[in-house]
Amino acid sequence: MAERLSEEQIAEFKEAFSLFDRDGDGCITTKELGTVMRSLGQNPTEAELQNMVGEVDADGDGTVDFPEFLSLMARMMRDTDSEEEIREAFRVFDKDGNGYISAAELRHVMTNLGEKLTDEEVDEMIKEADCNNDGQVNYEEFVRMMMEK
Repeated sequence: MAERLSEEQIAEFKEAFSLFDRDGDGCITTKELGTVMRSLGQNPTEAELQNMVGEVDADGDGTVDFPEFLSLMARMMRDTDSEEEIREAFRVFDKDGNGYISAAELRHVMTNLGEKLTDEEVDEMIKEADCNNDGQVNYEEFVRMMMEK
């Protein structure tokens, strides 16, 4: 996974990692991991940090070494890319650019994204996504719906 990162990104991550590896042993603590990631423009929650460390902390010592950190950052970057794809999809189908997708536009979006859904499924998605019950889906509602599917 880390091989998808550019040399420039790896150098940036190494610099950030080194800043927080206070004793120079090549490991950072879970708490420091959050600080490093925030310094790199990521904003993980405490629960997300715990999950990430749990996934890569092979020896269970509660620390993350640089290869593990690179793997985490590659994963975070991949998630960011898919969020950008969702943002682009929203823009494409928000025909009038008013920041909302109507129910008809949402049906069109899902079809164009390759989702074969019945009208009932689309209606259910709209009902679940439309938090403020205005009959339209705003960007935040759209992202939430797409990330949950």
